[in-house]
Amino acid sequence: MQIYYSKIEKLIIELCPSGVESFALAELCDPLKKGTLKTGELSVDGNYPVINSGRSWYGRYDEYNNGGNAIAIAARGEYAGFINYIDEEFWAGGLCYPYRSKDENKAKTKFIFYYLKDRQEHIRETLVAHGSIPAINKSDIDKFKIPVPPLQVQEEIVKILDNFTELESELESELEAELEARKKQYDHYKKNLLTFDSSVQWFSLNNVCLKISAGGDLPDKLLKGQKFPTKEFPYPIYSNGSEEKALYGFTDVYRIDNEAVTISARGTIGYHTVREEKFTPIVRLLVLIPDNKIITAKFLNYILDITKIGHSGGSIPQLTVPNVKKIKIPVPPIKEQEQIVSILDKFDALVNDISIGLPAELKARRQQYEYYRGKLLTFKELGK
Repeated sequence: MQIYYSKIEKLIIELCPSGVESFALAELCDPLKKGTLKTGELSVDGNYPVINSGRSWYGRYDEYNNGGNAIAIAARGEYAGFINYIDEEFWAGGLCYPYRSKDENKAKTKFIFYYLKDRQEHIRETLVAHGSIPAINKSDIDKFKIPVPPLQVQEEIVKILDNFTELESELESELEAELEARKKQYDHYKKNLLTFDSSVQWFSLNNVCLKISAGGDLPDKLLKGQKFPTKEFPYPIYSNGSEEKALYGFTDVYRIDNEAVTISARGTIGYHTVREEKFTPIVRLLVLIPDNKIITAKFLNYILDITKIGHSGGSIPQLTVPNVKKIKIPVPPIKEQEQIVSILDKFDALVNDISIGLPAELKARRQQYEYYRGKLLTFKELGK
């Protein structure tokens, strides 16, 4: 007795047991109209979306040059080879290749899109020329082979993948809404906990810090781009970046031997965080070493979250040591600071756990989706 594991397997066994024939994209699809628009011609509230060389809409425009049910492949730039499906009337810009199936009764446009999307990274790796501006030639993508199973198989695959896509979108919206709610709750408590009555004194940062200084030149010996310490280079180098981008590398010496708060003076101006002792600041990264008898590093970092941090102005905005020294903050007793920090650390951990968990869960779902998409879109080649 024959056992069928799925409707698609059954259809393939019944309709194409010997395999599936492949055709070049140009054999299956017609190229669609394109038209170049200037940035000034776009608007936020135009009637129709404009697709060009990006992953998402380039903008909106009051006219369209193509109907829906179409594929657009980015032709140039960072996202060359990225593939979109458009289900509404739209304007195709000059930096994409728009297509639609010549015959929906032979090869459905949506099926062709799903197949190309599943092979997107392969297309980007093999067909995109990575010069000064990455680009993909139309003649190369036109030759890309696509298997064409019977229409019933295509329709069932499209139906399954549409459902997967809808479920993934709903999950992403739910998780992001949960994260946003947690962040708002955290911000509310932070603002309340860091708002003080007139009994709390205010001090300039210069009066609560042992030293406020700016980073200097690179050390003589270093490992640029290194993400972890080594035996020879154990001390981190920090620059004016945010999050992990602030880590420049590691070196064999350190300039700061205290727990401190660093503030980006250029670029990501005002970004601040607590740094453990023994590190080297560079590129004028500002370093605040708190007087622990007056203020803790963690409380200082939290209070800066709700403190206006200005800059010197000029053609290149930047923070300077004299500017920062003048900034005034409320400073409650150490014991109260520690209590506030304990509460905010718990909220911060909760939000970060969700922030870490959200991408992890989404990544797992996407990998699962991509795995099944790949399985659904893999066919035995006719004659082999």
